[in-house]
Amino acid sequence: MVQLTDKSIITILGAGKMGRSIASFFSEKGIFTILYDPFEEAIIFAKNEIINQSRLTFTTNLEEAVSKSDFIIESAPENLDIKKELYQKIAPYLKSDAIICSNTSTYPLLTLSKGQPFENRMLIVHFFNPADLIPLVEIVKQDSTEEGVLEIVKSFLSYCGKILVVLNKDIRGFIANRLQAALLREACYLLKEGIADASSIDTVVKESIGLRWALNGPFEIMDYGGLDIWDKVLSNLLPVLDNTTTVPEVIVEKVKQNKLGAKTRDGFFSYRSDVKSEEILKQRRLLKLVSEVKNS
Repeated sequence: MVQLTDKSIITILGAGKMGRSIASFFSEKGIFTILYDPFEEAIIFAKNEIINQSRLTFTTNLEEAVSKSDFIIESAPENLDIKKELYQKIAPYLKSDAIICSNTSTYPLLTLSKGQPFENRMLIVHFFNPADLIPLVEIVKQDSTEEGVLEIVKSFLSYCGKILVVLNKDIRGFIANRLQAALLREACYLLKEGIADASSIDTVVKESIGLRWALNGPFEIMDYGGLDIWDKVLSNLLPVLDNTTTVPEVIVEKVKQNKLGAKTRDGFFSYRSDVKSEEILKQRRLLKLVSEVKNS
């Protein structure tokens, strides 16, 4: 079984926003990292966006990207067909003991790994954007995972400074995105119903529950507030919360109009054309605070 150390070679498959930040994270830790993308324009964009490239190599050659790698993290678009096609392509080039992971945000591990020749050496390692600032990584394994793989990955990511949560079950969306989706659905409902505009809803989150959530999780907050109180609050609110199972219409309409947010300079808000999307992210107060603490 491969042992992951600071001398290992890591490959990130996909030079999109998440792939770039994961590659940046590992290279900043002094670990030799290869960032692969099949599109030359994506590689050029990544070279312009990533500041620290001292331990980072870029390539559009898949065999070159994975053949010597010990730890491979797939960060391809969130499309099952694209991911599975990529797995088929890398399989012939992989080292026999290489560990393969997916940074998927939603797909269960079984859906991704079933039938793959490296199924027993595959995990989900779900990083959060931007991966070089947000400390959490959610990890998912399955019953068929080869003994030792999970502990090797946990030890390595802990060494790199990540905070890890290992899920007990392989569930779609994991923990963070399920919690986030519930909040986003209700936020879109409040916007659609005209309760408040997007800026006001954001202000409520940033200036109240967001501050508390940075320090305490939901179960701590319920305990501190009193479970008898929350029993009454939830009994009054749950029947009137949005429970639709489709994407909120306000998001669907924005996507149809190609108003995709910071990347297209227009979404729920408008963005200056001379500000890079990565810089917009860094302007957010939480990320700014994390960055200052990290560098202090």
